[in-house]
Amino acid sequence: MTGHTGRATTPYLAAARFSVAPMMDWTDTHCRTFHRILSRRALLYTEMVTTGAIIHGPRARLLAHDASEHPVALQLGGSDPAELAEAVRIAEAFGYDEVNLNCGCPSDRVQNGRFGACLMREPDLVGRCVAAMKGATAMPVTVKCRIGVDDQDPVVALNALVDAVVAAGVDGVIVHARKAWLQGLSPKENRDVPPLDYGLVHDLKRERPELFVAINGGLADNDAAAEQLVGLDGVMLGRAAYGTPELLLDVDRRFFGGARPVADAFEAVELFVPYMARKLGEGVRLHDMTRHLLGLFTGLNGARAWRRHLATEAVKPGAGVAVVRDALAKVARPDGAVERAA
Repeated sequence: MTGHTGRATTPYLAAARFSVAPMMDWTDTHCRTFHRILSRRALLYTEMVTTGAIIHGPRARLLAHDASEHPVALQLGGSDPAELAEAVRIAEAFGYDEVNLNCGCPSDRVQNGRFGACLMREPDLVGRCVAAMKGATAMPVTVKCRIGVDDQDPVVALNALVDAVVAAGVDGVIVHARKAWLQGLSPKENRDVPPLDYGLVHDLKRERPELFVAINGGLADNDAAAEQLVGLDGVMLGRAAYGTPELLLDVDRRFFGGARPVADAFEAVELFVPYMARKLGEGVRLHDMTRHLLGLFTGLNGARAWRRHLATEAVKPGAGVAVVRDALAKVARPDGAVERAA
């Protein structure tokens, strides 16, 4: 199943070579629709959705996504195999390209629900969850995990979890290459404080060459991502992709051998305007969409004015796409020209 590089020769999903991480309160459908303009090839992830919300809540609202978002993966939070299977069956009708089990989130709410990073302590349960999910869908099933929690030995913890999910037929694992400290650190601190151990993830791949292994955690840009792809099957960027979305402009060329989908962020915003106009007509607030654009134009003259205008004007009742065009007119293009509202 492997070539001379030691990588899986047939990834479960080609787009998984480069993905944008699931991030609560960030990677909603509006964010993903904009990111898809920047990259046609990267795999995009939903925010984590719990099994209970899908089974008992407003599933149509929670699972709906724009057709342009594909390839797009759904991340689930849960630890009951039967409930996960039911949630997967429901979600499959919405046409996702992958379903992912969250074994990495360290928040108190997630711990209280017995899912997320605390599942690193229960590899047998995670294996049963994956087996139930695989039995309920034809979609690829993956797991996103940490290298351990609290005082666990990372080598023992990660291998135990991977052994269990591989036995259950998992299609791939995405490893956030640091521990989660469930006691004493906040979710924000858990993204920065525990030290990274990329070597452990590379060891995992060398020991399981047939398994799709992607890495996440602390990757600041495309150069860092490319470095990790020497020996691994995929990279997942989170805050870097959200905070500096222009880096996605080069993903298709650099990681997939394709063309750059748009020339620059100016063109990307223009292409996003019709989507925003359509959603405004459906009752979506402008700010719910423009909040995902605030990281654009870093380093250009007018970037601060762009952010300030969107932050102050897009929240106002009745705000429309003219706000976006006015904000865009404040940013100087690299050649010194300023884009004026049409």
